[in-house]
Amino acid sequence: MLSKENFRKVCLNSFKQEPKHNRLYRTKKINQQLFKALKKVKHKKRILFYYPLGFEADIVQTLKNCRKKYEIVIPFMQGKSFKMVPFRFPLKQKKFGIFEAGDSHRVIKNVDVAIVPVIGVDGNFQRIGFGKGMYDRFFATLAQKPYTIFIQPKLCFTKKHICDSYDISCDILLTPTKKIDRKNRC
Repeated sequence: MLSKENFRKVCLNSFKQEPKHNRLYRTKKINQQLFKALKKVKHKKRILFYYPLGFEADIVQTLKNCRKKYEIVIPFMQGKSFKMVPFRFPLKQKKFGIFEAGDSHRVIKNVDVAIVPVIGVDGNFQRIGFGKGMYDRFFATLAQKPYTIFIQPKLCFTKKHICDSYDISCDILLTPTKKIDRKNRC
């Protein structure tokens, strides 16, 4: 029987086996996919981006391009969850190797779009992350669910429903080679 933990391991192994020689190509393709997807979102004044770890899909180019037009926020870890802070330099490497902007006293309660890294996605389009539940706890604090884009460096999807009820779901899943819209399944 497929469990969330087993599927996470399968996906992580699949990511680790991806050839490094075409990383630039995959990065370019994922940024193209993300930029197109963001263009289609109507209301997007504030966007939550993540700053990628080494094996996550590198979306830094899109982040830099969007900085000119939109308010960009990134996670700032706090205990078992995080808060949103404005994206600004210098970034510092923190716990789990995550790069963060400095802390801010500004309270940001909502975002229009959330771009979230994923390890795997199940048949309900729910996220399988690293197993810490940080994004789940964070999304539970939001008054309104933002348009959510899941990003993967390589498609790792199961039709089975293996996630828990509290796991966040997406509106669209992007990989370098595939775009899956939850509503249209295209």
